Amino acid sequence: MASSEPSRNPFNLDGQTALVTGGATGLGFGMARCFVAAGARAVLVGRREDELKKAVARLGAQAKYVCHDVTKVGEADKLVETATRTAGAPMDILVNNAGVHLKKPAVETTPEEFLTVLNTHVIGAHALTRAVLPDMIQRRRGNILFTASMAALFGIPKVIAYSAAKSAYVGMVRTLATEVSMHNVRVNAIAPGWIDSDMMRKALDGDPARRDKILGRTPLNRFGDADDIGWAAVYLCSPAAKFVTGVVLPVDGGVSIGF
Repeated sequence: MASSEPSRNPFNLDGQTALVTGGATGLGFGMARCFVAAGARAVLVGRREDELKKAVARLGAQAKYVCHDVTKVGEADKLVETATRTAGAPMDILVNNAGVHLKKPAVETTPEEFLTVLNTHVIGAHALTRAVLPDMIQRRRGNILFTASMAALFGIPKVIAYSAAKSAYVGMVRTLATEVSMHNVRVNAIAPGWIDSDMMRKALDGDPARRDKILGRTPLNRFGDADDIGWAAVYLCSPAAKFVTGVVLPVDGGVSIGF
């Protein structure tokens, strides 16, 4: 089959609307910033309205926000309706990025703490994905993106709940991709390496040996930044990746192949 003429800019997201959970700070903000730079509208979702307001002010007129807690899974449909009304357009992109971190040995992690992490990452993401998919399937247009982690690829100590949650994302991506790709809805994930963020700093606080170990196995010998994840997200949600679905893309400075 002959290929069609390539777009002059296959990474252009003009006319698309992205819903980004955990979008006010860290990786979520980095992805939202890159989506806006690529021409998309962004609707940021988070629990802290003050942070959301600051983020939207930095992003400009293409960005809006909705204050919402993703663990309130019974309100997922309402969130999508509110986001659609706020943006004035249906959602073309969903980024399941909201998360919490817990650094504890497995034997010290309580069932309640474990469940809190799963509710935010896994149950919340499923509820929101379930809420956006019917419209995407009907319109035969959409991208679902999950923020996975190196913790889904390696055995990393003291993050049992986080590792379980991010590993669940890998299974969700593969199953969802087999169910919805036939409707021209693509599902992918990014597995960030160690990216300079508040969450990473908290995870490495007081643990210089852990920091040195990470850098020692990173061929680029540095931490990444949020835009590294943002531009990968733009690629995966753009026409440039129109034949890419069901993948977990490491953006990690070479950690996953480092020695």
